[in-house]
Amino acid sequence: MTDTTALAESRATTVRFARLSQRGLLLGLSASRVACIAAAALLATVSVFLAGPTGFLATAPLWGGLVALAFVRKGGRVLVELLPTAAHFVVRGVLRQDRFRVQAGRPRPAGTMALPGDGAALRFLVDDVTGAAIVHDPHEGSLTVVAHVDHSAYILLSPEEQRRRVTGWSRVLAGLAASGQCIRAQALETVCPDSGEGVVGWWRQARAEATSDGVAWATEQYDALLDTYAPSAATHRSLIAIAVAGPSGALGSLRGARGVKEVDRLRQEMSTLESSLRAADLRLVGWLSEDDLANLVRVAYDPTAPGSVPRQLDSAGPVALDEHWNWVRHDSGYSAVLWISEWPRTDVGADFLHTIVFQPNVIRSLSITATPLSPRQAIRDIRRAKVEHVTDAAQRARIGAIADLADAAELDDVLDRERALLAGHADLKFTGLITLTAATIEDLQDAVAQVERAAIQCGCETRRLQGQQARAFTAAALPLARPVH
Repeated sequence: MTDTTALAESRATTVRFARLSQRGLLLGLSASRVACIAAAALLATVSVFLAGPTGFLATAPLWGGLVALAFVRKGGRVLVELLPTAAHFVVRGVLRQDRFRVQAGRPRPAGTMALPGDGAALRFLVDDVTGAAIVHDPHEGSLTVVAHVDHSAYILLSPEEQRRRVTGWSRVLAGLAASGQCIRAQALETVCPDSGEGVVGWWRQARAEATSDGVAWATEQYDALLDTYAPSAATHRSLIAIAVAGPSGALGSLRGARGVKEVDRLRQEMSTLESSLRAADLRLVGWLSEDDLANLVRVAYDPTAPGSVPRQLDSAGPVALDEHWNWVRHDSGYSAVLWISEWPRTDVGADFLHTIVFQPNVIRSLSITATPLSPRQAIRDIRRAKVEHVTDAAQRARIGAIADLADAAELDDVLDRERALLAGHADLKFTGLITLTAATIEDLQDAVAQVERAAIQCGCETRRLQGQQARAFTAAALPLARPVH
């Protein structure tokens, strides 16, 4: 007899992620760590030759500090690699660039988005043809539009249908990468706790009719279900933002002949994405207008603000924002951004993030940014990784160090990536960020701990970003397909 359950599970789509590369300049150590170790060795050697043991002990705090910088970790990062971020954070604090306040007497110029930090350079315009809000980054030279997508519950589908949906979504990403125009794509899933009044109100209207049909037992079960789960209801919204190459410079550059051509090219990408989404059984609700995008931005910075009030993008930004080392304070909330530093290392289903997405009673957003790499750039990265692996293996053999399985696993990941590239598949670099928001700093710490435990259940490792929370919040909480550094 055939085990249908095992057969269905075997047909379910599984994925495996590559490990985070740990290659470096020497024996897996980065250039900055090697420089610290070399400086410490040089300082200790010179002190011994000049002053003997006394000089060695006298300079111990100096060379010992350098060694500590090379090996001591904080927040998952080595101290010497954290120094540039810490220095930048301190400089911004001295210059008061870690604070943002709206100046009522000095309104922002028309067409700006009134965002803090590097988002202050963003401009926008409304497409006359599609009505979509187009975000222009004059520094990067990119144009971004956002699509609101609706879809059925993936986890309730059959294994065959799940596999078909995953294949369809992979074709969407492959199409964006193959066009050569898309420089970045962002899938953003926002989750906000809901009072449950909508579903409760619907059931109250339908309950009388269901009771009259003689299904009292079913109505009792629905009543018990709503009493249990309605308080923990949540509103989910799926957004896809695509950024394509556009003109650099001021917003006026979009009004010229070249700007009109770039906008036409953007419309072609939008049309292609619409077709790909239909083929993947994803329903395009619509391209976000200025009012829709403004509401998303406002609610991200002020979770207590109503989400259905007509707004404009030039006034949707935060009223006040204070950046701290590992969290940010904005309007009526506190937020922290977590980076998914390691994806699952074993075969997992395509719904492996289910525990994070459906974590109850937490205001959060899950952002996955895909950056297409050109074939030439991908081949160059693969060759560099292979050379680093061979060099590292030779150095380990020279000094008699034992090679571990992690090195072999990284090499296998590089070779799998090369095989996929030679087979004609697109090469994309994925970055996952989780934004958590709470009303108080204590609630935020609880939410961070809760989501970190959920990430462990998903097979992921997360790190709380340090010294760059404001920039990460703009990239992770807003559907703007911003670059992540």
